[in-house]
Amino acid sequence: MKAEARNAAAAVVLLALCAVPFLAGKFTVYLAMRIMLLGIFAVGYNLLLGQTGLLSFGHGAFYAAGAYGLGFFGLHVSGNPLFGVAAGVAAAILLAILVGYLCVRHTEIYFAMLTLAFGMMVFSLIWNAREITGGDDGLIGIMRSPVSFFGLLEIPIGTDRQFYFFILFFFALSVWAVHRIRQSPFGLALAGIRENARRSEFAGVPVRRYRLAVFVLSGAFAGLAGSLEALLESNARPFMAHWTHSAEPVLVSLLGGLSSLTGPLVGSAIFIAMREIIQRFTENWMLWFGIVLLVIILGFRGGVVGTLSAFFRKAAAPGEG
Repeated sequence: MKAEARNAAAAVVLLALCAVPFLAGKFTVYLAMRIMLLGIFAVGYNLLLGQTGLLSFGHGAFYAAGAYGLGFFGLHVSGNPLFGVAAGVAAAILLAILVGYLCVRHTEIYFAMLTLAFGMMVFSLIWNAREITGGDDGLIGIMRSPVSFFGLLEIPIGTDRQFYFFILFFFALSVWAVHRIRQSPFGLALAGIRENARRSEFAGVPVRRYRLAVFVLSGAFAGLAGSLEALLESNARPFMAHWTHSAEPVLVSLLGGLSSLTGPLVGSAIFIAMREIIQRFTENWMLWFGIVLLVIILGFRGGVVGTLSAFFRKAAAPGEG
């Protein structure tokens, strides 16, 4: 029954998302796209933090790899967005394999600091390789060409309303894929590693291989979000690789809740909406935004979703008795 309720809720949310471009204005459509991009980034990241217990501060590097991978492919090879997204994800995966191989040998603070160091190395390379990446100006001129299926069918994505459904497709696919991964034997093994890595190793689980695999998977989702943002904004920027951008999925996961799939999604919506609202009322929005985030994260220790779930369970408990 619970599974049926979850499926029904997912269907309602998907229908509501499909209705957004027809019922809302351009700015709301743009915000919805930003929320979905952060949602893709966050649910992929939560496989690493929430499911496996590894804290990374370098995922902006994979986000940037996706953006620049799509940009270089679109500018020099083919403008087909599907191939461009595939190239961006492939670039993120290759970088994640390299970085992950060197980082997963360590855990806890050492892992976090190594990923931070690699992320800032990528940022520095993008910033200084001006002749290749455009430096601080970024990679500009990325166009939204029609999605072509081998010349048989072309779907335009030039306007924001058209591109919205392109992002929605990948958002729904990402959420479904992460749900399947979390419920699979692989996902259960990751949860065991999070709870007790040494016991999992004694049980025959190759802990380092599993950590590397989930690190690469998480990097692939970051690359997907980055490639889609490059298409949305028509550019790729070096600050996509900065540690401040890497911190966003961490904040979103803590805000929504680490223990569930819906936590990072709810956190993404709260994060984007709250930032936009605060920016409208004060010039010192970063200060107030940080204060509000701290209050929410400290007040909802299990995240918004975790706290509300616990509240409803307690409320339902007397009736069950």
